[in-house]
Order: sequence, then C-alpha cells, then structure tokens
Amino acid sequence: MVPVPVSGTETTAGNVAATAVVEVAEVTQDTVEEVNRLAQYIQDSIPKLAGFGVRVLIALVVFFLGRIVIRWIQKLVRRSLERSGADKGVEQFVDSFLKVGLYSLLIFSIAAKFGLDTASVAALLASGGVAIGLALQGSLSNFAGGVLILLLKPFEVGDYITEDTNHNEGTVKEIQIFYTKLSTIDNKTIVIPNGILTNSSLTNATAKDERRLDLKVSISYQADLRKAKKLIEEILASDVCVMKDEEINVFVDDLAESAVVLGARAWVKNDEFWPTRWRLLETIKLTLDEHEIEIPYPQMTVHVKE
Repeated sequence: MVPVPVSGTETTAGNVAATAVVEVAEVTQDTVEEVNRLAQYIQDSIPKLAGFGVRVLIALVVFFLGRIVIRWIQKLVRRSLERSGADKGVEQFVDSFLKVGLYSLLIFSIAAKFGLDTASVAALLASGGVAIGLALQGSLSNFAGGVLILLLKPFEVGDYITEDTNHNEGTVKEIQIFYTKLSTIDNKTIVIPNGILTNSSLTNATAKDERRLDLKVSISYQADLRKAKKLIEEILASDVCVMKDEEINVFVDDLAESAVVLGARAWVKNDEFWPTRWRLLETIKLTLDEHEIEIPYPQMTVHVKE
C-alpha cells in the first residue's frame, strides 16, 4: 500500500484541534473542581445556615409576640388613665411615649439575642450622647414642650386655639410626644411642633364655657340713632342663645368718616358662638332695612367754592 503524503496545512490543523481538546478538558476539570468546592462549602455551611435561620425565625416570633404584649400594655395603661379621669392629652402623650420606649426595648433585646454586645452598645451610646443631643436639639425641645403642655395645660384636647406667631388655628385633636395636631374648620390637619407652642404666644378661644359676642354695625349720620340702638337691643334680648343673666350693651363705638359705628356686646355659650354671630348679623341687617335705617358705604362730600 502506497502511503498518502500529508501536507503541512493538514498537520497544523490537527495540532490546533488537539490543543483545543486539551484546553476544553482543562476548563471542564476546573469547573468541576469549582462546583465540588461550592458543594462542599454549602454542605459545611448547612448547619450554620440552619442555625441562623432558626434564630431569625425565633426573632420574628419574639417580635410578633412582643407586639401583642406591647399592645396589651398600652391598652391596660390607657384604661387605667381613663378610669383615673386623666386628660385626653395626657393619655395620648403617655401612650405615644410608652409605644416608642417598649418597641425600642424589644428591638434592643432581639439584637442582644443575635450576639450584639450590649456593653459595647451602652458605651457607644454614652460616648455619643453629646453628639446625639446636639443633633436632636429640635426633637428634645419638642419633647420638653409636650411635657410642659401636659403640666401647665395652656390647652387641652378639644380646645380651639390660635398660634399667634404663624397664625395657625384649629381644634386640638392630638397631643403627641413631639407635635400637636390641629383640625381646621374645613377639615384640614395642621401639625405644629410642641416647641413652637410653648415658646410663642397662643390664644385659647374655648378655655371658658362662655364667650363674649362683639358686633359692630355702621349707620348713616342721618339715621335715627336712638331707634337703631333700641332695635339692636331688642334683637339681642330676643335671641334664644344670648345669655339673659349677663349684661347686654349697645353703644356708640366710633364716629367714623362715613358712618356712626354702633357696638353691641352680649354673652353666649362657647359652642354657640359662631351660629349666633351669623344669625344676629343677618337679623340686624334685615331689621334695619325694614325700618329704613341706612347702613352706608364709604363716601366723600366735595364742596366747590365759587
């Protein structure tokens, strides 16, 4: 049999193929070794992962049980305050403070069970206390303001107040640790930090059960002054919400440029103040119109000298 001559190109191709096969075998062997090492690592870590998973599960169970206990304690304290007749603001403040404190204690306890060094944490908190205090000056001021509000009681839940600095006003709905919530007459909620309320003046419109009603009515200089005063006095005296055991006054308040300004004062219950004011103003206007007593608009008389 005559041997077939092999060219140089075919020899080179065979060498490349053999080299490729060797490289593929090496890569495959390395991959198998990596997979084996990963499997061995996972196998060795299974007890640790299982232990960690159990600890996480226990922590979750403790957390949810702690939530139930915290809510039970809050409910118990809330009922105790209600039975003792404590103010609604005190009840809200204590409830909020108790919630923050108990949840912080619960989380700290769970972290300690995970191996957190409580002594180190205590030392860290002690060393960083000054920095934390400086960073939380506003919050600490608001907390102190909440305590002062509960102690001095410039207002209570349900009072209608006006904060004079920023002119925020509304009915007090909640007194929390750091802020107080007001509800406006158009059902908006205003959140005011307690520090602002204790460091600025405010007006409590519902601190007393009675409130004086101040009305001003302008009549023209040509109108019958005595008749106008008598009509306004009769309107005030006949209104069902005006307190008859308190003094009713109708007087000349000012001699203005375009009108004689009459003032009227009477006392009403606090919760009847606005409906009574609106009703009296409408009745006074209609009654003065019926008796042809003019309520003038601003005017100017010009005299031309010939």
